[in-house]
Amino acid sequence: MSESLLGLDEPPQARQEAYRVLARKYRPQTFSQLIGQDAMVQTLGNAIKRGRLAHAFLLTGVRGVGKTSTARLIAKALNCVGPDGEGGPTIDPCGACEPCRAIAEGRHIDVIEMDAASHTGIDDIREIIEASRYSAVSARYKIYIIDEVHMLSKAAFNGLLKTLEEPPAHVKFLFATTEVNKVPVTVLSRCQRFDLRRIPAETLAEHFARVVSAEQVEAEPGALALIARAAEGSARDGLSILDQAIAHAGLEGEGVRTDAVRQMLGLSDRGAMRALFGLLLEADAPGALAALRGQYDLGVDPQAVLKTLLETVHGVTLAKLNSTPAAAQSAEELAALQEWASALSFPALHRLWQLLLRGHDEVAKAVLPIEACEMALLRVIHASQLPDPGELARQIASGVITAPAPVAPQPSAAADPAMPASMAALAAHLEENKRYQLAQQVRDYLRPVKFDGADIEFGAARSLPIDFLKELGAALRDTTGTNWRFRQVEGATAMTLREERAANAEAERNAVLNSPLVRAAREAFPEAELVGWSNQRSNYG
Repeated sequence: MSESLLGLDEPPQARQEAYRVLARKYRPQTFSQLIGQDAMVQTLGNAIKRGRLAHAFLLTGVRGVGKTSTARLIAKALNCVGPDGEGGPTIDPCGACEPCRAIAEGRHIDVIEMDAASHTGIDDIREIIEASRYSAVSARYKIYIIDEVHMLSKAAFNGLLKTLEEPPAHVKFLFATTEVNKVPVTVLSRCQRFDLRRIPAETLAEHFARVVSAEQVEAEPGALALIARAAEGSARDGLSILDQAIAHAGLEGEGVRTDAVRQMLGLSDRGAMRALFGLLLEADAPGALAALRGQYDLGVDPQAVLKTLLETVHGVTLAKLNSTPAAAQSAEELAALQEWASALSFPALHRLWQLLLRGHDEVAKAVLPIEACEMALLRVIHASQLPDPGELARQIASGVITAPAPVAPQPSAAADPAMPASMAALAAHLEENKRYQLAQQVRDYLRPVKFDGADIEFGAARSLPIDFLKELGAALRDTTGTNWRFRQVEGATAMTLREERAANAEAERNAVLNSPLVRAAREAFPEAELVGWSNQRSNYG
């Protein structure tokens, strides 16, 4: 493939000049070379053909997807005059006319590029506003390209608003940003926005294959696939990694090999990770730890191991859903994923995902990463030996596991409502007769010592209200027709009704937590909690 199709903007005679990195050397020079952004190119092309050009464009997306390159291509498209000097705006700039060449070389007087990170203030924007009043010197449009526009100060954004809303006809603004959420809504509403997408790994791998061909470097398809995945949708990042991989290959003509790229990136071997995943499912703890240490000794980061295992679980889940496999997956990997998909249930896959994800987070924060990774894998192995909650329920239903009998709440004394025979019956009697505050105070304050008919001895859990005993005696006299005698003693150790109820609830909770069913569930999900229990059991309503 010719270098011109790849966007090589370096003449052949300049080969002996200072080396230019691939990310700069293969910067797209036409929209046809801009990979992964077909929807945006089509929209721009239609707008140019119909003469519906916005006065301001906002280009957003992750690093390295082509925001600044796209801005320069738009500048070319709007100012191209064609080889004969008679052309108009076009989605296919010729690249041969003076405006196209000058913009590509960054020397066009009417295309001004500004980095907002180093020009954040209102004074910088005032210069733009003043200059925008004057017509373009030699181009059709005066174009301002502001990179990382979200870095502008609030005052700078406010100063730009009026010009953005009513710009001169000869001015176009092109903004680029990686953090569109930091751009004020008032600015967004005045721009035509294009969200540049992450470039798919398959598309990046194809692009890298064309680059290495133009560079006359041999590269294994697997190596390019690894680089494409490591780039995470960024063409610039991928070309930087490819540059490093070519340098790593040395001068022996060996080319870019898959194992060398994997070692360079600190990635785990996919085959070794499949073997480790199989050991986890077989609950082979010694084998799994030995496999982990083997990868660690090769320089693989423990966090990368867990990341690959997470990708494996995700791949198995997609295989279980019969999703279309990724193009970069080998036949061996596809076969393994299909086999695991037929053997694992969705609940088991979800549990594996949660356990590995938790382990990944722990390793990221751990003082001892490899030890934390080993513990995470052991937790996965332990959990793999437990049935899922649905299986536990089926085992209980079939009698394989016996569920504990629930602890019955303490019954209230069933006494004659006219003459309560216990502290609990006394509180219930008061409540039935709508003496709710007194009933609550009996439950909260009184420690029973003797309850003999209408003669009661008690200890106080806390200082009693001044008129409490007087009001209590009057209420009971009205509801029972009997004079009650109350005597407070010191040193009472019995629990109040509230304390007794709380103790019973705690005992019941412990019984539930120690039951085989709940214990198994908590071992499978260590962070699970029994919620909404103690409050419901200990409160009176």
